[in-house]
Amino acid sequence: MEIESKQQILERRNEIEQELVDMLKETESDFTLDHIRDVIFHEENNDDMMKVVAMFDRGGDASELSNVLELVTDAWNYFPHKVLGGISPAEVLLKHKDKSL
Repeated sequence: MEIESKQQILERRNEIEQELVDMLKETESDFTLDHIRDVIFHEENNDDMMKVVAMFDRGGDASELSNVLELVTDAWNYFPHKVLGGISPAEVLLKHKDKSL
């Protein structure tokens, strides 16, 4: 994950949101993008990421699970988390990178 700017983070977040909406439709999930954002923002333990993965579970094959895991990991890294002060892990990395320059 090479982060150059806040704008790049926001653009990638928008792409991820669209991919999530598309996958929710494709898997005929009862969940919405807001459900995903809420779980990520209010994370409390290590199982919370798997809650998001479970939103897409329809008993598909390994390649489908791999796609879900990749997308959920991207969402986890680019969406805001309350425990990080309302910013995403990508934004934390950007702040750290800016300080080290």
